[in-house]
Amino acid sequence: MSLFDDDFYSTKTSRKREPVWRPKRPTAAGAFEKITGRKRYVALAAGVVGALGMLAVVGIVHAFGGSGNHAEGSAVAAIGKADVQQMNISDTVVAATDKIKPAVVSVITAKKDDAGQETGMGIGSGVMFARSGDKVRIVTNSHVVENGNEFEIVNFQGEHRKATLVGRDRVTDLAVLETDGKDIKVLAEFGDSDKLRAGELAIAVGNPLGLGFSPTVTQGIVSSPKRTIPVSLTRDSADYDWEMDVIQTDAAINQGNSGGPLVNIEGKVIGINSMKIADTGVEGLGFAIPINSAMPVLDALIKDHKVKRPLIGVTTQELQAFKGTDVLKLPADVKTGVIVFDVSGPAKDAGLKAQDVIVQLDDRKIDSTITLRKYLYNEKKIGDKITVTYYRGGKKMTATLTLVEAPEQ
Repeated sequence: MSLFDDDFYSTKTSRKREPVWRPKRPTAAGAFEKITGRKRYVALAAGVVGALGMLAVVGIVHAFGGSGNHAEGSAVAAIGKADVQQMNISDTVVAATDKIKPAVVSVITAKKDDAGQETGMGIGSGVMFARSGDKVRIVTNSHVVENGNEFEIVNFQGEHRKATLVGRDRVTDLAVLETDGKDIKVLAEFGDSDKLRAGELAIAVGNPLGLGFSPTVTQGIVSSPKRTIPVSLTRDSADYDWEMDVIQTDAAINQGNSGGPLVNIEGKVIGINSMKIADTGVEGLGFAIPINSAMPVLDALIKDHKVKRPLIGVTTQELQAFKGTDVLKLPADVKTGVIVFDVSGPAKDAGLKAQDVIVQLDDRKIDSTITLRKYLYNEKKIGDKITVTYYRGGKKMTATLTLVEAPEQ
């Protein structure tokens, strides 16, 4: 099972998915807008000089308040300063890469049957981030290790080490592995993803397309420090049933980059690369899990080998997604909510039944399965009491139940 729906696909090497999202065909103007900066600026500069001739030079002289020679020298100095700044940025990127590269690994996931025969394999990326005794812990994506029962990591020098799975969480698409820490000296340092701003430099490190391209470094910017995207927690459904808050970047992320770090100019991890949009004409739309969101999940995986979440015990679908809801006899003003299809656990004990329509949890209006889950996962705890407001046969009812621990996702 994978976190990714048809609009997004994971960057685990062994998985390829055809996205159903299609961009609009670019117009001629749109095509011009896609001209790269250098070509476009050269064309624009040529047009200005051709139209203005000496006027452009006069303008420069006046701006610098001196002779033509002085202006020319100042212009050259300005260009030289830009070159120096570019060199400084390049040096900084190199330094950041050198800092993080020893902590980045390839993650090989294998599935073997009872006879020891390999029945599947995938390759992703990971980053070593913590030490526990003589062991080192690696963060990667849940979809990189899903369905595997044997794991191996490979560092940038090509050294292989066996690894064990500490825990994984499908909802957040995070997992923790553990391996022998002998001779491992460099661990990644985490940054602060809450302080990110659009336009900041971002560097992605991983092994796109397998071990042959490991490690690969790509550079871009933080396109958006917080982007909310809908996903499906299972591939069995075309419906979105969860939302992820992610960092959007245009740093190239390809198959095999899953689980690798997105780092800032200081070489600190700001995100875990997870997915991208892939389609004809689409470039630079990659997404990473913010490291500040990841840290409590990693702590839970290390402590409990899973993320414990509360369970209400209902299987639901959006009311507004169904036609022919007249049989529910809802009041005319009830337009949103979730229809209950199956009940178990606390919901069943509290008397909820199939075809009930939940419209509120405590004082929170519920208009979708995503809203229901986010309220439970983000604002409630196991053992909390919760009041469910619902309609049955047109009558508004309430029930109070106690949340229990949900089974492992």
